[in-house]
Amino acid sequence: MADASVTWLTQEAHDKLKAELEYLSGPHRAEITERIAAARDEGDLKENGGYHAAREEQGKNEARILELTEKLRNVQVGTPADDGKVEPGMVVTAIVAGDEMNFLFGSREMAGSTELDVYSPTSPLGAAIDGKSIGTKTTYHAPNGRDIPVEITGAKPFQG
Repeated sequence: MADASVTWLTQEAHDKLKAELEYLSGPHRAEITERIAAARDEGDLKENGGYHAAREEQGKNEARILELTEKLRNVQVGTPADDGKVEPGMVVTAIVAGDEMNFLFGSREMAGSTELDVYSPTSPLGAAIDGKSIGTKTTYHAPNGRDIPVEITGAKPFQG
């Protein structure tokens, strides 16, 4: 089974996340700090909507910085080996409940601007197929309580 803590990203997706992190932790953080300081100088903080809005934005910004830092800490740039196994970074073809599906197995960040659906390794379907080989038949327990049959018919590295 692939290491679930590793996030596979294309070089383009990696560069995009790095740029976002640099912006959020640099210029954007400074901008928010300036707005908080300006609103604080206006006086009474209890009824200062600008101050409270800036503090809320600061919290969201810091949370996104932490999220990006963690994602980039456990990132693998490129594509996994073309070994026919389902692992993050693969485009999977599977027959799910009788219907053929093509999807990216991994993270939304890796998908970039592609139209492919993305299933994470922690989703019910993802957990059921992670590490399985082409030809494997399995089932997963859907949120509605049904057991859904799955047959893996293809697994190729995502090229972006």
